[in-house]
Amino acid sequence: MVTQPAPSRSAEARPLQVMTFEQMLEKVRYEGAYPTRERAETAVRAVLAALGRQLTGDERVELAARLPVEAALVLTAQIPVVEPVTGWSFVKDLASRTDGTLATTRWDVGAVLAPVGDLAGPDLLARILAQLPQGYALLFGRAELAPAA
Repeated sequence: MVTQPAPSRSAEARPLQVMTFEQMLEKVRYEGAYPTRERAETAVRAVLAALGRQLTGDERVELAARLPVEAALVLTAQIPVVEPVTGWSFVKDLASRTDGTLATTRWDVGAVLAPVGDLAGPDLLARILAQLPQGYALLFGRAELAPAA
């Protein structure tokens, strides 16, 4: 009798992390070394709103589906811009909207987007980064590889 090997499960087929909004806030609080949960929540809401203005299409929908409901609502409440901005312009725009410094805003962005990238999973995150202009991989805590010349 010939037996069939068990089907392999791709990274996308495996269950992704499931996280409540409270767990997400605690992760961001830890990652960002914020003194309070409220400070972490302020960063989460600001960064996800800014990201919601940059993402479109299936990637936006799929990311929202993987986020806790409260976070997904912040992301999807934003109307996407016509032309997404570079990663650095994303930080500068968010700093101006929140009256933060560039350094603290960059810190906030990294503290929020690293866990968001984990929730997205590697395949979706790769598609998100392919959709966005240069500079976002570093904001998600990933290496930014330059295309071959």
